[in-house]
Amino acid sequence: MRFLGAGGQNGRLMVSSIWTLAWPTVLEQALQTAETYVDTAMVGRLGAGASAAVGLTTTSTWLINSPMFALSIGVLSCIAKADGAGNPKKVRTAAAQSVWLTLLSGAVLGVAGMALSPVLPIWLGVQPEIYRDAYLYFFITSMPMLMRAAMILFGGVLRAVGNTRSPLIVNVIANLINIVLNALLIYHPTKLAGGLVFPGLGLGVAGSAAATAIAQACGGILMFAAFCRDERLTPRGFGLRINRGVMKECVRVALPIAGGRVSACFGQVLFTGLVSRLGTLALATHTIALAAEEAFYVPGYGMQTAASTLAGNAAGEGSKRALRRSSLTITALAVGMMGGMSLFLFLFPSHVMRIFTRNADVVNQGAVLLRMIALSEPMFAVAIIMEGVFNGLGDTRAPLFFSIFCMWGVRIGGTVFCVRLLGLGLVAVWGCMIGDNVTRCVLLSVRFARGSWEKCFNRPCNAPDESGLDAA
Repeated sequence: MRFLGAGGQNGRLMVSSIWTLAWPTVLEQALQTAETYVDTAMVGRLGAGASAAVGLTTTSTWLINSPMFALSIGVLSCIAKADGAGNPKKVRTAAAQSVWLTLLSGAVLGVAGMALSPVLPIWLGVQPEIYRDAYLYFFITSMPMLMRAAMILFGGVLRAVGNTRSPLIVNVIANLINIVLNALLIYHPTKLAGGLVFPGLGLGVAGSAAATAIAQACGGILMFAAFCRDERLTPRGFGLRINRGVMKECVRVALPIAGGRVSACFGQVLFTGLVSRLGTLALATHTIALAAEEAFYVPGYGMQTAASTLAGNAAGEGSKRALRRSSLTITALAVGMMGGMSLFLFLFPSHVMRIFTRNADVVNQGAVLLRMIALSEPMFAVAIIMEGVFNGLGDTRAPLFFSIFCMWGVRIGGTVFCVRLLGLGLVAVWGCMIGDNVTRCVLLSVRFARGSWEKCFNRPCNAPDESGLDAA
């Protein structure tokens, strides 16, 4: 489904086309964030130690998810370009490669996650009293990794052809399963009004992990079913043969993204380790504030996929004008939405923190952090959309270097200096995190303004030598 023609569109029609593509993904991100809110709030009622145990492994989960997200973007870029160029055969060939990439990444990362789970909390400098919960949470959530890979990769494939509603429906179902199972597995039986008893197994943090694992398994199965039902993508009647040319194209785009995400997530793991050394209360505050902030950048990440898809379509059509107009329009929309939401975050940070915890110290310190991050949200929106544009074009090497520099030079380097040398606390740590986001925004914006992406238009994406469709 091509949303932008080479001749471009008037402003109102372009916004309408962008919103048609983006709103299901924005809503999907919002629902996933709502699930995170519910998870964090439910676990938070078990105490600061439980919040810290789950939060400690969150960045490691991001790390292990990184290769799968990168592969999904590689496939999305390839499919979007082929779709923009009117090459349905290559679209289906690239979709077939996603099946192999799902099987490989899910199996390898699942085994790695379960194998590392006993030692990961030790590496992160966990407090002894929360070691068991942190270990069990990461082990259990790593078990359905193949299904998690299916949700991520097949969701990306569906979005690449403009089918954003199916991933939305699947994620709604998975989120509902997770919330219901959280209530059943985390808490002990609870007496309700009228003498009724709400059942519960009282598994605590392990129950939250089990709920997440079951929900991901169901989501993976449903996402694969949606993939098979889409006539533009289904392997039925087409086969699943590995095509070296198309596979190489997908992996070529994915490798720098994977490198950037893995580097960033290793940085996040180290970042969390530095925070954990400030104490359990600081770690709980950091974890809850991060979860609270997540809702306020939902529009940016929701529209990032639309930016990638439209950029890939424009490259396939060979229209630089369509790329500029769609990219700038999406950026303006994301900045407006995230800027408006960040105003609420700035004005009412304590109210947001109280959703997750009743601990007054956590609420007060978290409110300071949220007010700080609210000021940088519009610049973060620009960085999110620009990253999506470059991903859709397959221009991923320079953003890789930007990611490494910002994470390790600005965030980690600044945090080590502030915490280890100056003896500062969590406010300084979040200042370094904000510096990372602002620097990334500037670097990506300058690259886009200079037109460095124009090399992506030099070769037509439907050329046989590039697609590999003529290979034996």
